[in-house]
Amino acid sequence: MQLQSLRSAIYQGLIRLLIALELSVKQCFQPSKPHQIAGTLADSTRSKSQLIAENAFLRQQLIVLQRQTKRPVLTPRDRILLVILASRFRLWREALLIVKPDTLLGWHRQGFRLFWRHKSKVRIPQPRVPEHVIALIHTMALDNRLWGSKRIRDELRKLGYGLTRRTVAKYVRQVRPAPPPRKPSQTWGSFLKNHAADIWACDFLQTYDLWFRTLVVFFIIELGSRRVVHFGVTSHPSDVWVAQQLREATPFDTRPRFLIRDNDRKYGTEFQRVASGIDVLRTPIRAPKANAVCERFVGSVRRECLDHLIILNERHLHRVIKEYVAYFNMARPHQGISGQIPIPSTNSSSEPASSGQVTAFPILGGLHHDYRRVA
Repeated sequence: MQLQSLRSAIYQGLIRLLIALELSVKQCFQPSKPHQIAGTLADSTRSKSQLIAENAFLRQQLIVLQRQTKRPVLTPRDRILLVILASRFRLWREALLIVKPDTLLGWHRQGFRLFWRHKSKVRIPQPRVPEHVIALIHTMALDNRLWGSKRIRDELRKLGYGLTRRTVAKYVRQVRPAPPPRKPSQTWGSFLKNHAADIWACDFLQTYDLWFRTLVVFFIIELGSRRVVHFGVTSHPSDVWVAQQLREATPFDTRPRFLIRDNDRKYGTEFQRVASGIDVLRTPIRAPKANAVCERFVGSVRRECLDHLIILNERHLHRVIKEYVAYFNMARPHQGISGQIPIPSTNSSSEPASSGQVTAFPILGGLHHDYRRVA
């Protein structure tokens, strides 16, 4: 039994040896792969007649292959070599067999485009200032209109960025082309926000009664709380009447610091005399946004009150506006002050009550309602 297994192992070993010997013999007699540079160096040592015969022999083989192969596969390296070799002699069109001459010309144009595209590619230098620092300069320039390049440079030095004034000015001009004014001044919106608690605004509202007679409502609003300080109704507004309304709105010398008004002729000399001690700010001509709070109040009165009622006379209008102003001041939430009420109730806490019955109190005969919780 052991002898039989030994014979089998020897037989398998001989078979493996013969297979390895066969592969080595095939590898020794296999022709070497052609190489372009080595073949060119070898051709330089042969005679002209031998080269002509070899060219004819190779051409005949290419003709035979062209009849059998539909489309040869060419690598990018093959295309480059064909373009370079075709540029070395004039009769390359007659010697070209595997592709059309237009195809070879197309490869040449493509290589020409790629070369000059790389040659003319714009080299964008890396900015010396990091992107986040540039974004910070833009933010500072937009948020602080009164700051110049020196002020922004000093602010950046506080944060550890050592930039020159000239570098900062270059990036400031990208978002703020115009230089700051010689006399720095804040925007109108910033002025109103900073002094809203000390600013009153006044304006007129014109409407008509049942007999198409003109009636005028004069009102004064505190910008900080949106509270209607005072109102008056008349059919014949004049400088003296408007001055009297301002006098009634400022009892016991309770005057605001600023008073915004338009350029109406009703604000005459008597009004200026009563307004002495108040810095009166006149809005630009045809600029309703400069007195936006009053314009918004006029729109609210029309949409929520006058457009739904028929005014009989001056006394009726006074009664209607009085009731609406009370609702406007003590019950109506306002978006301009984050949904708060201009004059909150004295017995109301900071947190709204969550218990108690909700009761509706009609305003203007049920045109509006004031909802409250009652114990």
